[in-house]
Amino acid sequence: MEIDVGNALASVASPGVSRDSLERLDERVARAHERIEAGRAEGEHGYAALELPVETDPEPIHGAVDSLEIDPEALVTVGIGGSALGAKTLVDALGSGEVETVFLDNVDPDWVSRRLANLPLERTAVNVVSRSGTTAETLANFLVVREAMEETGVDWTDRTVVTTGESGPLAELADGHDLPKLAVPDGVPGRFSALSPVGLFAPAVCGHDIEAILDGARAERETLSGSLFSCPAYAYGATTYALETRGASVNAMMPYAESLETFAEWFAQLWAESLGKDGLGQAPVRALGATDQHSQLQRYRAGPRDTLVTFVTPRERGEREIPDAGIEDLDYLSGAGLEELIDAEFEATEASLAAAGRPTVRLEIDSVDARSVGGLLYGMEAACVLAGELAGISAFDQPAVEWAKRATRGLLGGGEFAESEAVAEKTELRIGGPSGASMR
Repeated sequence: MEIDVGNALASVASPGVSRDSLERLDERVARAHERIEAGRAEGEHGYAALELPVETDPEPIHGAVDSLEIDPEALVTVGIGGSALGAKTLVDALGSGEVETVFLDNVDPDWVSRRLANLPLERTAVNVVSRSGTTAETLANFLVVREAMEETGVDWTDRTVVTTGESGPLAELADGHDLPKLAVPDGVPGRFSALSPVGLFAPAVCGHDIEAILDGARAERETLSGSLFSCPAYAYGATTYALETRGASVNAMMPYAESLETFAEWFAQLWAESLGKDGLGQAPVRALGATDQHSQLQRYRAGPRDTLVTFVTPRERGEREIPDAGIEDLDYLSGAGLEELIDAEFEATEASLAAAGRPTVRLEIDSVDARSVGGLLYGMEAACVLAGELAGISAFDQPAVEWAKRATRGLLGGGEFAESEAVAEKTELRIGGPSGASMR
């Protein structure tokens, strides 16, 4: 991964950060790096995520794939948030090959029913993922999948792999039915777990080289150093932090590769859940080049000066020639390729924002392959950890998310939680519907 922060400099953009400011900030980066190094060495909660490229053993993952008693035509991953997004990002980036992949990461009943109805359940494998084994959405969806298989006469026990912690309901289920079990790594929050069995089982089922994913992450790990000027991940974390303090409260992640659209979703969870605390944290926005040039770009170029646009672009792409239209006004396309067109769209968009004085950062990867994507994920995780250190917050807890979990459990009768009482206290001003306007 290589980073270009030139268009985020104060000489180009507003808000922007001067080179002198980055030099001064680099002293704080050095101190933050020392803290991160200590956390990595001790395997402290959260910091342990940055050791996954060397700690993750691919062999149990391959063993779990080999243990499936079917040659799957489809794989259902049941999880939510970090328990599904890492795997989904990797599969969408690298392709699912001959295996249809479904990620049940929501509990909308219509959507779940449609996804299951279209699957060849007799040739479908299941991976259910929850560290605690008590995640309500994950367990509910898994029970639905299990029932659908039983109703179809399918033995769910010969095609289910459980990824969970050492104890809990899912661990007990796996032990009780002698199911293959993969370990969720200790000390690693879910959103940082893509480079563990949590994220790597699905691409392994699809036939991807998970060793190459880890190799790419290890290469990025080796760049971590005490200076943002020698470490792309730290350069990104420090630049985003500096821009946020200068008014860039929004970070629009805009990859110029269709296969990286889910990566933008993964980044949004990582950035929001890790850094949105104590009144701080950029709001991550998901965008896609070139599609969103025709929608969101208008706001980024001419709206409030509160947005950093982060571009991700591969240096190498596949090729597809654009046929001759036989129309004079379209002659400029004749002989060109779609790869040339999307690269031109990217460069034009980047230049457009710079011309308007809007900050952008460019992240370049060699191509959308296993090694590069592994490095990209690791780089963004390290950048996130550094940004948290510079802001003086922990990137590893999520108290606001836990509040909503307790409220949900209370509403479903899973215990008495004060948070669930807030639902009944909601202020209402209803307009329309059977009762007309009313307020409570």
